[in-house]
Amino acid sequence: MVSTPPPISDTVIQKSIALAMDNVFRIMLKREVSFVEKTTAEALQSSGNQFHVVSNVGFVGDACGIVYLCLTDGFAMHAVSHVLGSAASDVDLADHDLVKDVIGELTNMTAGGFKNALCDLGYPCKLTLPTIVRGQSVKVSCFKSSIRHIFVFDCAGHRIVADIQLNNG
Repeated sequence: MVSTPPPISDTVIQKSIALAMDNVFRIMLKREVSFVEKTTAEALQSSGNQFHVVSNVGFVGDACGIVYLCLTDGFAMHAVSHVLGSAASDVDLADHDLVKDVIGELTNMTAGGFKNALCDLGYPCKLTLPTIVRGQSVKVSCFKSSIRHIFVFDCAGHRIVADIQLNNG
């Protein structure tokens, strides 16, 4: 008899993304990341946080969805400088390829850690390629068939939002 995996609860999602982010940020950025709060799209929008870099990696299989990381330019500069081992003042955010590569890898590794937690629960899935969008006040919308889980983290004084959407159908 095949056992049914446990449901993917909000608590499981929160613990899985927090662990994935903690592992990746310690390895890539040599920084701790701390969970701040679970929030809603409405509360996030009214908080005044403006994100200029949004990256995502999808996952498909027995669980399907997308992991978005929403970042400020300040955090992008912080991340790029730490990966390169240079001062933040030496980072040129106009070098879109450099920002794309660093933030794409950060998101890919984070989504991979999250996906591995789902696989361990009995939901095998695979990752898609990362996508990075930059602009002024970039916002993430939710697919109608998805359940949205939004978590705010802090890393070195920067707010980072992990917006996870699981397909509900």
